[in-house]
Amino acid sequence: MVVSWKAVPLVLSLVVSVLSKRIAPPRPSVPSVEAPDMPVTSRNGTQLPAYNTTYYFEQLIDHNNPKLGTFKQRFWHTWEFYEDGGPIILMTPGEANAAPYTGYLTNKTINGQIAQQENGATIVLEHRFFGLSNPKPDLSDESLKLLTIQQAIDDLEYFAKNVKLPMPGGDHVGPDKAPWILIGGSYSGALTSYTVVNKPGLFSAAYASSAVVEAIVDYWGYYEPIRQFMPKNCSADVQAVIAHVDKVFTSKNQSAINETKALFGLEALEHLDDAAGALRNNLWAWQSLSPSTGTEGQFFKFCDALEVKNGVSAPASGWGLDHALAAWGAYWKLTYIDILCDGMDVVDCFGSYDPTADFFTDTSVDNAHRSWTWMVCNELGFLLEGVPVGHPTIVTRLVQPIYDERQCTYFFPKTFRKPPVPKADQTNRKYAGWDVKVDRLFFANGQRDPWREATVSADGHTVPNSPQMPIAVSDGFHCSDLSTSNGVVDATVKKVQDQALATIHNWLAEGTSHHHHHRSILDVAAAQFKKVKVARSVDALAA
Repeated sequence: MVVSWKAVPLVLSLVVSVLSKRIAPPRPSVPSVEAPDMPVTSRNGTQLPAYNTTYYFEQLIDHNNPKLGTFKQRFWHTWEFYEDGGPIILMTPGEANAAPYTGYLTNKTINGQIAQQENGATIVLEHRFFGLSNPKPDLSDESLKLLTIQQAIDDLEYFAKNVKLPMPGGDHVGPDKAPWILIGGSYSGALTSYTVVNKPGLFSAAYASSAVVEAIVDYWGYYEPIRQFMPKNCSADVQAVIAHVDKVFTSKNQSAINETKALFGLEALEHLDDAAGALRNNLWAWQSLSPSTGTEGQFFKFCDALEVKNGVSAPASGWGLDHALAAWGAYWKLTYIDILCDGMDVVDCFGSYDPTADFFTDTSVDNAHRSWTWMVCNELGFLLEGVPVGHPTIVTRLVQPIYDERQCTYFFPKTFRKPPVPKADQTNRKYAGWDVKVDRLFFANGQRDPWREATVSADGHTVPNSPQMPIAVSDGFHCSDLSTSNGVVDATVKKVQDQALATIHNWLAEGTSHHHHHRSILDVAAAQFKKVKVARSVDALAA
């Protein structure tokens, strides 16, 4: 099969439908980093294509049935730091359109830092069924049958073994000729771990940031790092308000229920799990924080709205229910709901009970939430639900797994006639989950990451930390260690990055030594075989 690439300007040539902007739960996604708009030159001064130059790879539609042919899988690539013998550094951003991730080609990220240190080339590869890399023309149930973890792993292998990179000599740098390093964060960090478990020996090294390796259906642990590290006064008042809302919404007092909904401008929401669940959005804003954002993030603006009164901050115990309830209602109704819904009515924005809504029925490509939901409903889970009774909670308990499992039947009615239970246990058995134990896999996690409880650094789960599978933890947030700028402002992130650079350098040095030793043995054996063959030929002639 001929595998080719073609450069095109970064223009999204396909027209995709404008979807309902209904708010969806956050995905375990890599933070986007766009490349700088500047000329790119190699180390010898050669002008290189712009970072945002798009290439296409002919990827197999179905690795279980290659006869179905190929689809065009987008990738971005630079050899800015490359020198002969250097590694090829591959990353997929995972469940997103990959166009805004070209910064991962550069030394604005750990990918580029490794490339700069090791004289490597970098690649960003778009995940199947995300962005414009689609094996089928739509995201229907039938099409998405080809969206599985295993197909994504097989994509990485087939790409590495068959791509002809556009750089000079790019057709002679496969994993059998050059070291390849796989990098990922969040879901794509888990995919990195899954890949090195499933394809031993394919990659010379791997780096997994905030990798959600353990698939968990009821992932209420998302809120634990938030509760642990958010300002204490804000945590206390949020817990008080949520306890009050849940008490009212589970009562028979309709006037109190209506009054509470009206306080937040959610009168039109018929279903109380939708109304209480909407308030999770303030907590979800935590995921967008990083060391470099400081206290300017939306999450801290929310806490300030609750905790700063007449220029005075509340004590650690908060101001108490009365003030917090009124303050949260005012902030939500007058400020935050407009940020979230952008003019939509609250039913379209937060409602989840209309299976005919475009949010559920639109099958156009480049709809990351739909593609991700397919993976959630089938293999992963990660439903961000209420915390168990008896445990402190900053979100409603009215939202339980059935809330999202019901929506699986709306998104994919041909596949799920009743709410499914995602096959998370099967995924963990197949790809090791928390039990991962492989060589040359570097894990980097952040204490304040809301996805921490699905990583190898989860509370209560002891995963061995070894020289061949290090686990480095910073004070960072979600995938903080992937960004160079976060290391500048947070010494703990910088320490993780430095450890990763040193570790990967040593692994590559060991690999080169092993490779050369292996080649020398083969060369000696070949020379000996040649001598024997020549001697036999001479003997035959003499006879």
